[in-house]
Amino acid sequence: METAPLAEEAFRVLREVCAKIGIDARGARLLRLRSNAVFKLSGNAVAGNRAAGNRVAGGEMVVRIATAPDALTRLPVVVEVARWLADRGFPTVRPADEVDQPIVHDGRVVTFWRYVPSRGRPTTRQLGRVLRSLHREPVPPVGLRTLTDPLAEVRHAVEHRAEVLTDTQRSWLSDRIEELTGRWRDLDTGSPVLLHGDAWIDNLLRCQDGHVVLCDWDGVAVGPREWDLVHTYHGQRRFGLSASDVDEFARAYGSDLRLWPGYGTLMEVRDMYAVGIHIRNASGDPFSRQELPRRLDSLTRGDGHARWYMAAPA
Repeated sequence: METAPLAEEAFRVLREVCAKIGIDARGARLLRLRSNAVFKLSGNAVAGNRAAGNRVAGGEMVVRIATAPDALTRLPVVVEVARWLADRGFPTVRPADEVDQPIVHDGRVVTFWRYVPSRGRPTTRQLGRVLRSLHREPVPPVGLRTLTDPLAEVRHAVEHRAEVLTDTQRSWLSDRIEELTGRWRDLDTGSPVLLHGDAWIDNLLRCQDGHVVLCDWDGVAVGPREWDLVHTYHGQRRFGLSASDVDEFARAYGSDLRLWPGYGTLMEVRDMYAVGIHIRNASGDPFSRQELPRRLDSLTRGDGHARWYMAAPA
């Protein structure tokens, strides 16, 4: 079986951080490994620490270990914004308030969040409604970044992960990123709003009572609402959402991005954005090594409808 160094490293960081703050990480389960390694802690393990009198209170938690190069500069604000929204009653996951975070350990940035039990898959209609509400929220009084360059992380990955790209791929990607960056700057977008930043349906949790909450606020920023909307349309292009899914999303949000003149450019930018995580992770994650060639091949061929995957196909 192929080893996964990224997962092994994430488990090590998890164990060491939890030991340092008094949480038993035994039984932790890896939920996802993409831009973050996401773990679910055992509820019994956390409750046991509470009974033992440690300073971390009980309740099930999720631990996120970031891999992005700018995580340390972003995550303190991410935690603050999520807490601010939760306090206002917005449907969001909440940081674990009893943990002094984010925690930096061995070059990784670690955050702790309240676990939300979920059941079933949310709908794009629910996502549209949540985003409509989010974009009506005021900008919180914290030092939020402005989204000016959505391809910055992809550019960084191309420049610093040469071992997973051929010279031809690097050259093509660099030229294409600069072209798309220029076209992004020329887009005629609306007034800036509070953005989730990665408003894909997989970042919406359907709770056991049927209501939904947004999670994964790592991309939170101020910027054009179109950036939050495009993820669902891109989901039809690459990840298996149907036309009716997109229609339901547009109706729930109250406008249809397909009618906007910048739609084509934004979809191309989103295509390129979706390559960055796999360039960054390919050296240590078997799935990224499998998925990266698929995405690069379709991009270089100009195939705008090739199917991409979030996890290895069954």
